[in-house]
Amino acid sequence: MQALPSPPQFSGFGLGLRREHYRDFLDSEVKVEVDFVEVISENFMVDGGQPRDNLRRVRERHPVALHGVSMSIGSSDGLRPDYLHRLKRLADEIDPLYVSDHLSWSRIGDFNAHDLLPLPYTEEALHLVCANIGRAQDALGRAMLFENPSSYLHFSGTMSEWDFMAEMCRRTGCGLLLDVNNVVVNAVNHGFDPLAFLDGIPAGQVRQIHLAGHSQGRDLLIDTHDSPVPGAVWELYRAALARCGPVATMVERDAAIPPLAELLAELATARRLAAEARP
Repeated sequence: MQALPSPPQFSGFGLGLRREHYRDFLDSEVKVEVDFVEVISENFMVDGGQPRDNLRRVRERHPVALHGVSMSIGSSDGLRPDYLHRLKRLADEIDPLYVSDHLSWSRIGDFNAHDLLPLPYTEEALHLVCANIGRAQDALGRAMLFENPSSYLHFSGTMSEWDFMAEMCRRTGCGLLLDVNNVVVNAVNHGFDPLAFLDGIPAGQVRQIHLAGHSQGRDLLIDTHDSPVPGAVWELYRAALARCGPVATMVERDAAIPPLAELLAELATARRLAAEARP
């Protein structure tokens, strides 16, 4: 495992770039008032074509963060070399602000769940995850960020999620993408104090924050990303700012995509809260 520089500090405010808003971001007459955009890495990991051209054009106007959903850092049979090769080509071309993925698994052998499945927070899983992170970071030549996932079951007899993530950062030098909505969802679903999560993770390793909405299922909260950021997430965001200081913040919406103006209004709320949190 190489010793790589830590991911850079950046304190701007951004949005996830979704197809419904491509025209807004590509219109040469209008500059969308964001400090960066985030894209799903896999949507652009093919050389050439209109998607890659669109991303190049957006990159001329805004810093870009690459956010993956299928690296499967928890897969016991390791990472896919072809995936890492394609991701590196994309990162080398776009020069992203960050490259991130999720602390989860989705694939084993020929099976792909197309979902972000939870890991048991054990020493065995920690050793596996850290080895995979080392391989990924060595292949990319940069330190990555990993996001705390939402989950709907809890493995008994395991360490806490925050202790697992703290040790993961210590062993690999990776950074954290703190999804505040996922902390709220998991805290309700698994019965822990969300402030304990914030106190337990290494605040100095947080480089980016996600804000999103969720839905109430029959028995659990569901991480749906299809609604505005709710009050509980805003309140925990205030607490996260107090612990982590100014870091990149993004509003994430993946379904029921509203007009761009609505997301910019939410981003304005994040800017206001961050300004209020500064000493």
